[in-house]
This record gives sequence, C-alpha cells and structure tokens, in this order.
Amino acid sequence: MTEDQVTPAAGVLPVVLIGLGAGLLAGMFGVGGGILIVPILVVVMKFDQRFANGTSLAALVPIAVSNIFTYWAHGHIDWHLAGFIVIGALCGSLIGTHLLQIINRQVLAVLFASVMVLSAVRLFWHVTTNGRGSLNATHAIGASLLGLFAGTMSGLLGIGGGVIMVPALVMFFGIPPVIAKGTAVAVTIPTATMGTWRNRTKKNVDMRSAAVLGAGGVVTAVIGGLIANSMPDRLSNVLFAILLLTLATRLLLETRKSH
Repeated sequence: MTEDQVTPAAGVLPVVLIGLGAGLLAGMFGVGGGILIVPILVVVMKFDQRFANGTSLAALVPIAVSNIFTYWAHGHIDWHLAGFIVIGALCGSLIGTHLLQIINRQVLAVLFASVMVLSAVRLFWHVTTNGRGSLNATHAIGASLLGLFAGTMSGLLGIGGGVIMVPALVMFFGIPPVIAKGTAVAVTIPTATMGTWRNRTKKNVDMRSAAVLGAGGVVTAVIGGLIANSMPDRLSNVLFAILLLTLATRLLLETRKSH
C-alpha cells in the first residue's frame, strides 16, 4: 500500500467505525486513539505494521483537536506543564519516526503490545493525587524528559503518547486523572503533527485512510470527553485496562500467525 492509494470502497465503512471508536476512546481516556487504531488496522484491515503506525498518527491530529475543547472548557488542562512536555515531545517525535524506518516489523508489534500491557497493569494501581504544587525546575526538567520519551513512542508506534503521559502525570506529578488526560490531549496535537509531517516525507502514511479515521473520530471525541468528566476514575481505569489487554493479546496472536 502506498501513500496515494485510495481506500477501497469496501474498506471505507470499517475505517469509519474504527475512527468512531478511536475518537470515543480518546475523549474518555485522554489517549490519542492510536492504541485502538493501530492494532485494528493491522488485524482487521491487514495494514503493514509501519504503515498502520504512520496512518494512525496522522488520524490523531483532528481527533485531538476536537477533543481538546471539552477538557479546555472544564479547565482540565495544565498548560504550563504541557508546554514543557511539548518541548521534549517534538524532539522525541523526530527520533521515533526515524526509528520506525529501521526497526523490524515484528519487533514493532511486540513493543506496541508491551506498552499496552504495561499501561493496563498500571491502571489497576491506586494513586492518591493532590496536585503538583508550584511549578519548579524539577517539574520542568521531568516534564521535558517525559515528553521526550512519549514523543519517541508516539512517532515510533503511531500513538498520541497519552498511554505514557497520563499514568506518568498521575504517578510522578500528582496530577488528578482528568487533568492528566486533558494535558496529554493538548500535547498530542503538536506531537502528532510533527510525526505526520516526518512520516509523509518517508512515504509511510495513507493520508486518505487517515482522513477518514480522523473524521470519524471527531464525531465521537467530544462525547468521550463529556463521559470522562462524569465517569469515576476507578471505573475508567478498569474499563481501559480490559480494553488494552484484549487488544494486546489479539495483536500478539496476529503477529505470531503472520511470522
């Protein structure tokens, strides 16, 4: 499949449905939606792993843009912390999109599944959050390093980075989950934009499919954000963990079958 290949008509509906699900997921859990898009593109649509990662990252841009307004309206974004995360994330995005070209496809699939499993395990931990307090140099450096790692994983795996940023913000910065989610969404926009630009230069993205995915996600992202604002944190964590473990298992089975 190449960048200018038009998605077959028979494949449009599944892609739209994937986008709808990704948007809902992005709104509810503060992730870009790539954690859902990538494994389904690989398993259901039979995309190459690298191409799925690049296409997913492009689709996350409009989804995150539509999703951010719900969190912003409720004051659930830590803009100061987000600024420092973005500094690292943009650099990480360049690193990740470069690594995407040289890492084996099977390794990419296993790495992606591992991120999902680790994120799911973390969600079962209970962490008390009291806010980060006044922003200091330690927060700034830590946020930039977090952004560097999340941006690298974003460019490499085609995810927004929320699965990494949200738990880290909660555990290490004391940020309440809903604010961590909103902050992660804010960071996803510039990070995914940078990664998509890089992937296009590498001919590693199907922009037509990405547009369809993104359009579907825009519709449900706002709904997901509204649900997140009223959902108990514990329920949100358990539901997301179950979804991650299910997708990780399916992706590993598919990778083993095609190896």
